[in-house]
Amino acid sequence: MTGAEIDILYRDDDLVAVHKPAGLLVHRNAHAGREPFLLQMLRDQLGARLYPVHRLDRPTSGLMIMALSPGAAGILARQFAAQEVRKAYVAVVRGFTDESGVIDSPLKSESGAEARARTEFTRLGLTELPHPVGPHPTARFSLVRVEPRTGRTHQIRRHFAHIRHPLVGDVLRGDGRQNRFFREHFGVHRLLLASVELRFRHPSDGEDMHLQCPPDEEMRALFSKLGWA
Repeated sequence: MTGAEIDILYRDDDLVAVHKPAGLLVHRNAHAGREPFLLQMLRDQLGARLYPVHRLDRPTSGLMIMALSPGAAGILARQFAAQEVRKAYVAVVRGFTDESGVIDSPLKSESGAEARARTEFTRLGLTELPHPVGPHPTARFSLVRVEPRTGRTHQIRRHFAHIRHPLVGDVLRGDGRQNRFFREHFGVHRLLLASVELRFRHPSDGEDMHLQCPPDEEMRALFSKLGWA
């Protein structure tokens, strides 16, 4: 990804919204070596210092915002910490989910303490493929819109694994047979989770902001193959 540019979705004097590609780290970490990461790529591209105010996991793609000043960063970070920001994702999961639902199940933090966690979802599409991936003669999948109401680590992946509908491409909690099926039949080697919407208050004037970002081309092409417009 060296030399590639990040898609800029919105920019003003206080913040910038971008589309983070799947597989790209947001920050450098001890295991990344010289691997490119989003923050440095954006600094080089924009010629400006950026201040992260929330996170997307490495395998997750889609909409993400960063502040352009410490003051704006503090205001936005407090909104995220207070769970005032409305976030929406789309995901592909194993099986046929309910039309809508709420997953209200505590999740343990890295310290081992349990914290309240709530995830709401709406089913957007279903597909059934004539392939016996598991013990059944067909393979069933759902496309869901997911709105986490809390911000726990890996919350969406953990919650959908909890209700027996793991995300496709989740190598930690997912279904290995389903993941292998998507690699072999669709050439998809990634987590099928994308951030598509953020609602928050602008840090300078408090105006309601509503930013949207469609899933990337790879996910849209897969949706078409699965019959989801």
